Amino acid sequence: MGGFILSVFVIAFMLYALFFRSAPPAPTVEEVPEIPDLVGLPGSTEAQPRESGAQQGGTAGLEPADDVARGGLTQTTELTTGAVFNSILNGDGQTMNYYNATDGRFYTIDEDGTVVALSSAQFPQAQDVQWNKDSNKALIEFPDGSNIVYNFDTQRQTTLPAHWEDFDFSPVTDEILAKNIALDPQNRWLIITNEDGSKTQSIQALGENEEKVNVNWSPNDQVVAFASTAQAIQGGLDRNVIYPVGKNQENFKGLVVEGLGFDSVWSPNGKQLLYSVSGSYSNDKPLLWIVDASASTMGDNRRSLGLNTWVDKCTWSSSTTVYCAVPLNLPSNAGLARAVYQDKPDVLYKLDLLTETSTLIAVPAEETAMNNLQVSTDGSMIYFTNTSGQLELMRLK
Repeated sequence: MGGFILSVFVIAFMLYALFFRSAPPAPTVEEVPEIPDLVGLPGSTEAQPRESGAQQGGTAGLEPADDVARGGLTQTTELTTGAVFNSILNGDGQTMNYYNATDGRFYTIDEDGTVVALSSAQFPQAQDVQWNKDSNKALIEFPDGSNIVYNFDTQRQTTLPAHWEDFDFSPVTDEILAKNIALDPQNRWLIITNEDGSKTQSIQALGENEEKVNVNWSPNDQVVAFASTAQAIQGGLDRNVIYPVGKNQENFKGLVVEGLGFDSVWSPNGKQLLYSVSGSYSNDKPLLWIVDASASTMGDNRRSLGLNTWVDKCTWSSSTTVYCAVPLNLPSNAGLARAVYQDKPDVLYKLDLLTETSTLIAVPAEETAMNNLQVSTDGSMIYFTNTSGQLELMRLK
């Protein structure tokens, strides 16, 4: 009888557990906060966004910015509160010279932000400025067509003819290259003159092609300009020939370029030319190229460097090292409408021409365009102007 009663209780408990007992509570699901995208790691030819990881300690967040460029987010320092113009590395290799349009004066500034006026003289509404090789003389063009050369060491100025324009200083002397734009096209010439306008020499007739000639004096003193006067050659509408203009009227071999919008920067020794063009092969994005460009090697070893950027966003640190600002997510056809994309945020690349490798070395902690790049002589820092035109500094080592 007792066994029967025990069996009844056991069966009753099992039925209760099976049908009436409440289910255990479901496990708690903790919602993980979304990690925002950061700019960063590029593809093979253009910069692309990357995803950030969580900070150490297990909490999600943005990776900390480094004080020195090591490939990730990197701190930069704003040196000026307002926009600067025509900035260039000073002759000491460490400080920067620039023009302040607000008061019309020229200044130099160091890495700590200490500003010193180069002169008390004012040059209101300066339109363009070219610096000599030592950065102690400036050739200043004004909207009314007047041109002066100002020597900051002697605090003296020289006036040049108003019909001269598009100037460039010699990389080895203080001679000046200019276009003599006379009323009669037959009298328009590319000229070389002393800084005071004396001993003027005619180098190359321009005719009605002055807009197709870009002054660009080579460091080895052989080439003074490039002429885009040829028609498209066989192989497609994008293929063109750019003619180097010799200082002594040498007949250099033309450079074949695969695209439009040719612009270039010489290597410090004048043996190579870094340039950018845009073509259908690059979806009309600007693409960097390098080519040998001495008198005996002109046009040899032409090759793409695989970076979608404009060459004026690059600067040579040595004859084998180049730093370039590369825009993020540059769309197709950007090379045909640069003004639309000139304020896109950039990341910084280092190009090693010995190994022909490009390395992402910095993503500015604050998104910004990077223009007018200048590397200090010791390679420890790079100056640039940001989206607002302010001068900034980034540590490279």
